[in-house]
Amino acid sequence: MDISVVIPLYNEEESLPELTAWIKKVMDTNNFSYEIILVDDGSNDKSWEVIEKLKENYQEIRGIKFRRNYGKSAALNVGFATTHGDVVITMDADLQDSPDEIPELYRRIKDEKLDLISGWKKKRYDPLTKTIPTKLFNAATRKMSGIDNLHDFNCGLKAYRSAVVKNIEVYGEMHRYIPVIAKWAGFGKIEEQVVEHRARKYGTTKFGMSRFINGFLDLLSIFFVGKFGKRPMHFFGSMGVLSFFFGTIMAIWIIAEKLYHIARGTAYRDVTDQPLFYIALVAVIVGTQLFLTGFVAELVSRSSSNRNNYQIEVEI
Repeated sequence: MDISVVIPLYNEEESLPELTAWIKKVMDTNNFSYEIILVDDGSNDKSWEVIEKLKENYQEIRGIKFRRNYGKSAALNVGFATTHGDVVITMDADLQDSPDEIPELYRRIKDEKLDLISGWKKKRYDPLTKTIPTKLFNAATRKMSGIDNLHDFNCGLKAYRSAVVKNIEVYGEMHRYIPVIAKWAGFGKIEEQVVEHRARKYGTTKFGMSRFINGFLDLLSIFFVGKFGKRPMHFFGSMGVLSFFFGTIMAIWIIAEKLYHIARGTAYRDVTDQPLFYIALVAVIVGTQLFLTGFVAELVSRSSSNRNNYQIEVEI
């Protein structure tokens, strides 16, 4: 099969018939073999009834319905697990992503042998309350991930080589950082494509401002797990040793200063009267705790069933 189109959705009953008809037209025009996987993320409107009716008319459609709303990441993760296509396309169900972009995305994945193409909605129809925080997060993500060639990490329209979606796990609010997850998993051939952003035709956006806070926390999680997941001692231990070292140096300085004044018979302050003493004490305690945290994390990591789970690209 050429293409799997994975579409997570929540309360999108109005847009589904138009979207699926549009995708079918594009696929038939280009003679693609394809499947459309609609993942209903616990909708409370008639989205699932619409999917059931569409299934009767389109044999290419497959539907998955969650018992409750889990979030876009969960919908994508489940959808990825069921794909059969050589290239996987993800897009939103609100008609803001254009299926006309699919042929070019497919061609580039195949011809340029890319792992992932992320869409860039260069011209957007979103309000400033959404676009400004999005730009800030994209800038922070580029800085932390080292993926400098992407402008829009959270664009719903993306194309993947099948191996990518079969070897990554998406949860929480991680869907916005899939390129970062893919890079940490060893899929480094990541490019960008300018895509059309269409104004919302039906309903309202399903995302609130809380997604930015959750997204930032998830970015920190990805950064830590990706870089130190299999060697946590390198992170906690190094910070602990540095903190303990500086605390010890400050303590030695205080003691040496007291001994110096005693030897010369000059006045001096008690050790406990100096603010530096408490800073040194806190640094030593924090350093010890960080080191022990790294030690315990290392034990947990070595006891994990995934401790030797590595991505193998080719084996002959």
